[in-house]
Amino acid sequence: MPELPEVETMMQALAKGIGKTHIINVSVRNNRLRQKIPDDFAQKICGAAIIGYRRAAKYIVIDLDNGLSLIWHMGMSGKIKISDKRPEIPDKHDHVIIETAAGCVVYNDARRFGLLTYCKTEELRKNPLFKHVGIDPFDKGLDEKYLFPILQKKKSPIKIVLLDQSVICGIGNIYASEILFLSRISPLRPADKITRPETGILIKNTRAVLEKAIAAGGSTIHDYKRPDGSLGYFQNMHCVYGKAGQPCPGCTCDIAKTGGIRKIIQTGRSTFYCESQQK
Repeated sequence: MPELPEVETMMQALAKGIGKTHIINVSVRNNRLRQKIPDDFAQKICGAAIIGYRRAAKYIVIDLDNGLSLIWHMGMSGKIKISDKRPEIPDKHDHVIIETAAGCVVYNDARRFGLLTYCKTEELRKNPLFKHVGIDPFDKGLDEKYLFPILQKKKSPIKIVLLDQSVICGIGNIYASEILFLSRISPLRPADKITRPETGILIKNTRAVLEKAIAAGGSTIHDYKRPDGSLGYFQNMHCVYGKAGQPCPGCTCDIAKTGGIRKIIQTGRSTFYCESQQK
């Protein structure tokens, strides 16, 4: 599933490739996604002008001049394709085609776990999709004063808390492992055992890892590609994720004894870490 950096990359690509322009035609070829696309979706947005793009958690939000906003989630395999004109022969999983005065946007989703809907812009934060969404990693309000008291109430492993979208939104499995490695904190340590100074380090490294990943266009794992069809390359910069049995960056351990980076399963998700570096 695309995580925050991948969603940010897609949003920026849409803003650059399509920009602020009018929607001239909408074709919903298949509305049976994770949540059914509203029957009046095409009617509501056709003819409107796009006035802005933003990311909310792992959602792309496109604001229109008619008081509505599109809400777009990629699910497990969703892709956005941007081209100069409508494809003559749509691909099998091209579910929605949005033609604008500046180009064509196609939503392709093989597994159909994604979501595309709309709501009133002024009511976006009241939408059920965002009801339990926590603070954004880049929000200035994310500081020790906010996070430390929350961690003190959590006995779950810190990796699990980082994935809790009601605490901090947008951090996914790949980046949680990378953040914890950079912070030298074990993913197994209970959240209530994280000190206040360590909380500040976690926040700093959360932003550092996500910023680096956004600059790299995200991580290409399984189905993810950027809207221009190219691959994100942050996976080439991973320190621990997907590197079980390998030495971590700057490793001084005897890998024959330590076994290198460990892979464990936490709540059904793969976690990668260095037992020597992370305590």
